Amino acid sequence: WWRGTCQDQWGEIINRKIYFPPELIIAIQESNMVMVKSLLCAEEGFIHQLVDSEERQWRETMAALLRGIKFDFRQIHEALLVAVDTNQPRVVKLLLDRLDQEKGNKIDVRSFSTAIFDRSIDASQFAPGVTPLTLACQEDLYEIVTMLTQRGHIISPPHAISCSCLECRNARQYDLLKFSLSRINTYRGIASRAYLSITSEDAILSAFHLSSEMRKLSKKEPEFKPQYLALEQVCQEYAVELLGMCRNQSEVSTLLNYGEDVSDEELDEQTFEEGIPNLALIRLAITYNQKQFVTHPICQQVLSSIWCGSLSGWRGSNTSWKLLVSLGIFVSMPLLCFIYWIAPKSKIGRTLKIPVIKFLLHSASYLWFLIILLTESIFMEIWRDDIASRSQNLLHNSLHMIWVVGFFWFECKEVWIEGLKTYLLDWWNILDMLVLSMYLASFTLRILIVLKGHFLCQDPSAEDLCDYFTNTARENWRQEDPQLIAEMLFAVTSMLSFTRLAYILPAHEFLGTLQISIGKMIDDMMRFVFILMIIGTAFLCGMHNIYAPYVSSPLGRLNETFNFLFWTMFGVFNQEKVDMPDHVMAEFVGRVLYGIFTLIIVIVLLNMLIAMITNSFQKIENDADVEWKFARSKLYLSFFREGLTMPVPFNIIPSPKALFYGISFRSDQSGSTLNQSEGQGEGRVPYRLQVIKVLVQRYIAAARQEFEDTKNNDVGHRITELNKVVGRLDIEVMKVVENLHCRRGASRPERETSAILNDYIMRAKNHFHNFDKKEASGSRGAGLQVLFHHSEEQKEKKESR
Repeated sequence: WWRGTCQDQWGEIINRKIYFPPELIIAIQESNMVMVKSLLCAEEGFIHQLVDSEERQWRETMAALLRGIKFDFRQIHEALLVAVDTNQPRVVKLLLDRLDQEKGNKIDVRSFSTAIFDRSIDASQFAPGVTPLTLACQEDLYEIVTMLTQRGHIISPPHAISCSCLECRNARQYDLLKFSLSRINTYRGIASRAYLSITSEDAILSAFHLSSEMRKLSKKEPEFKPQYLALEQVCQEYAVELLGMCRNQSEVSTLLNYGEDVSDEELDEQTFEEGIPNLALIRLAITYNQKQFVTHPICQQVLSSIWCGSLSGWRGSNTSWKLLVSLGIFVSMPLLCFIYWIAPKSKIGRTLKIPVIKFLLHSASYLWFLIILLTESIFMEIWRDDIASRSQNLLHNSLHMIWVVGFFWFECKEVWIEGLKTYLLDWWNILDMLVLSMYLASFTLRILIVLKGHFLCQDPSAEDLCDYFTNTARENWRQEDPQLIAEMLFAVTSMLSFTRLAYILPAHEFLGTLQISIGKMIDDMMRFVFILMIIGTAFLCGMHNIYAPYVSSPLGRLNETFNFLFWTMFGVFNQEKVDMPDHVMAEFVGRVLYGIFTLIIVIVLLNMLIAMITNSFQKIENDADVEWKFARSKLYLSFFREGLTMPVPFNIIPSPKALFYGISFRSDQSGSTLNQSEGQGEGRVPYRLQVIKVLVQRYIAAARQEFEDTKNNDVGHRITELNKVVGRLDIEVMKVVENLHCRRGASRPERETSAILNDYIMRAKNHFHNFDKKEASGSRGAGLQVLFHHSEEQKEKKESR
């Protein structure tokens, strides 16, 4: 009966490592209450003494084996991997001590580089490229990682994917899969939180570099793209978590701003306005596309406080007040620029250098430029007769060139400040270069026509050319006439000038999100156009070849066929062009091709484009806050730079401050070299690195505490389940005791029996809790078993005797 009713409950208790000593079980079976009480109420507990004894014997046995028995190096290596995988620091230390004895042999016990050419390693339970250090790093075992790094273990970065050295060539030829898995596992160790925390001097900067490298590798090795993107995400999250360890503004300022002793190749040398820190780490995060780091509340708070400057009430003001201030700056922009030109150090001058006011000034200047373009377009109708002839006046539609010259000088200063490489990385700068080039080309062609007509008329032998460039009507102009080209360039650039307004849209949350979505949609359309061109060119060739032999057909000319197919994509159908009643076969094939074209282009491809655009828009909407804040941060940084305060076109006027700086720059060149040489040679650790070290220590402590909390919660759930099992067992044991007493005719009080069993249950739970604490480091003891020496039938036989 005992086996039939309690076997499942006892099995669950065994699985939870509750140890029942044989002496206690025999005492319970024999109903020896005195022995049971003595075993349960002993100081330190009988169970604890047995477990401690077994652990001590196990460790001594293992140490004796490692000292006395000669193991193969790979056996120790495999054992070390198992010890790391099961999180047993004591065992790892014993194995490392044993490995110290191998230093005399010709074996690299530090790197544990897996021999790719050795087939015996295929029997290992771990993947190729997994070393004790990489395995500990992948599982974020900080204690073991520290122990291994102190013993000299390192993770050698893999060679480039395009490396053609002898080692890489042999590895690819021998086993390409092993070679690829070894690279992946190595990068998993390098990009882990534990390895970055313990081995990196500047953990955040290392995380940025690794994140960028993982992104590049995901494009170079698309077969392992999900793995590399996952590692990139780990690096980004690690940098954000370290930033979240800051506790005061001093640590934040030190972390985000590099000192003079810190340099990075990707960091452009920019100088911000007086009183604004360099924010080098945020600029690097933008360069490496670390959106989570840049959009962290700490970074956004720093950027917003600098953006508003001394105007602390700007952030909390309502939209109506902001629009009123913007309108005042728009109207009074010439007066404000004049005051700044005269007294840049005055109160108004210092106010105009605040980033948000500088942004409003430049936006007002660009709005004036667009108003002038619209005004010139209106006046083109009034002066249509003059503009359509050679006798046009350059002053009628050339006022915008004052702004164009200012924009050109502004872009030149940006190239000087940022550097050509950084300047070309921004697509807005490329658009500006294109628009300005077209404006200058258009104005140059118009001047060229006037000068050419003037000089040709002075030459008696060029009367025909003189008449062409001065008196010829527009209907007689050549197709490549310079004035026609200038007018087309001006029309296109006028349209593109309005698109530049999208640059200032990220200042507003809703408009900034729409601007980002439109940019993603345009990117989708560019990829879609490539497929559309292939299919469209195929049908263009086929349709033209059908109707080219027939002169009467309008589709016999290539340009007509192109126009016909192009407007068909937008729903302008004209089936009559396909019909040829006199040629049935050609008409039938033409109709079939036209139908297939309509089916593929209008129904399939255009709907696919709509689906792609919808998908891109939904992705932006799902992460709209991050995308908008990242775009806004780039806008903020562009107005933090020193100089460029005076908006266009007032920036082309040399100011007294510019002349003073130009003179002082020459006089300071000789002293700058001396100061640079004096600032070097100090061997102290920069304060910024000290702050990063403190943040890493906090992060490791928080990670360990989180691990302990998780484990304790797991233990709590296991104890709760154990309570339920033991509760059921309590009822079954009470029934067994009652049956034994009834058969013996003895009457024992139920309260005494229940109290003894409850006391044992409580001590068993306490032992389970202490056992788990003792095993927090991961050491595993021997299996604990419950022993039953006698069955119920044997008991009855014994009593009958």
